[in-house]
Amino acid sequence: MRLSRKEQVFMALLGAAAASGLSVLILILVEATNVLLPADTKFGIVFDAGSSHTALFVYRWPADKQNNTGVVSQALACRVEGPGISSYTSEPAQAGESLQACLGEALALIPQAQHRETPMFLGATAGMRLLSRKNSSQARDIFAAVSRTLSQSPVDFQGAELLAGRDEGAFGWITINYLLGRLVQYSFSGEWIRPPEGVLAGALDLGGASTQIAFTPEGPILDESTQASFRLYGELTIEGTGNPGACVSAIRQLFNFSSCRGREECAFNGVYQPPVQGQFYAFSNFYYTFHFLNLTSGQPLGTINATIWEFCQRPWKLVQASYPGQQRWLPDYCASGLYILTLLHEGYGFSEATWASIEFRKQAGGGDIGWTLGYMLNLTGMVPARAPAEGRAQSLLVWVAGVALVALMLVTILGAAGVQLFWPRKAGRSGLGSGSRPDPAGP
Repeated sequence: MRLSRKEQVFMALLGAAAASGLSVLILILVEATNVLLPADTKFGIVFDAGSSHTALFVYRWPADKQNNTGVVSQALACRVEGPGISSYTSEPAQAGESLQACLGEALALIPQAQHRETPMFLGATAGMRLLSRKNSSQARDIFAAVSRTLSQSPVDFQGAELLAGRDEGAFGWITINYLLGRLVQYSFSGEWIRPPEGVLAGALDLGGASTQIAFTPEGPILDESTQASFRLYGELTIEGTGNPGACVSAIRQLFNFSSCRGREECAFNGVYQPPVQGQFYAFSNFYYTFHFLNLTSGQPLGTINATIWEFCQRPWKLVQASYPGQQRWLPDYCASGLYILTLLHEGYGFSEATWASIEFRKQAGGGDIGWTLGYMLNLTGMVPARAPAEGRAQSLLVWVAGVALVALMLVTILGAAGVQLFWPRKAGRSGLGSGSRPDPAGP
């Protein structure tokens, strides 16, 4: 049976639509490949409970992790109002309450659906270390009060920990080198890789009650247990005289430099320390003191020494008038500056030549320098990884071809429908077939 012109066009359009649809199906089934969808973000909270104040940091990293360690970045930094938790010996409950405001900021940042799975830690440093030695009962009461407050939050509180000075220095070293991209880097191919072998930076930390130095020595390490603690008890009243020479003499009495005489690999008090080498980043009170004195721009040792001495010799009333609004720490900057000079130059052994290798910084790579990031990097190795979801994807060329074929299929289907609806009908040859009425008169 011969098809009419209308039927031929209609069938051709249907055939083109079917061919287009079949081609799209083949492209979807054959050309598509499995891909990993972007990983979710996980969060972690760390409280840095120092001797002078407490700070909260929120970190985030991809849930699938890299090299079994989360690629961690800082999401929030919040300074807790008030002194460090070791100051709340008479009212331990207030130590926990002081953390509430910053904790609220952290909870507002983290999606509520992830609160229960977000780990939270509190690490206490030198202030609580000293209190634990002096009055362990008071230290336990403060830790208990802090733990009660934090355990009532909707996140997963992992406990409060007394951080050893050795660990504090090591985590600070990890933080510095991680922020500088010397431990891991993001490649152009979108992968995290280990950078080529290079010199790792050293870390210099000065808190309210402790100091740490951490670096990679040039030669072999003769003593791998280098950690020293010096117990200081009692109260000392100091009357400022504006005499930096007398101040330096008093500061030197805190150190036993004679115990290291004739020993190159010794800092002070007979403590082993290899000679400093490489680049160093000085943070915490190193930075705060030198930032106030405007000495963070790489000035040579001689200029720094002269600047601090000139500041110490100013009349106190002139100093107060020159720095309004900074009265809290203003009395400390002279002694602190001279202490830093003595510690770095005579204690740690930075000479005129190696002094230029020290950078006084608060931040690097978009994050605050301190021990908390290194701490979280270590802890994320214990957080279970979440496998990223898989999906199907195609190349751009295949996707464009598929879109074009779908468009062609739609056009042909619409064309077929148009032919069926709007193609004019052809008149039939018989009267009845054409719808004519028979003659009632007959033949």
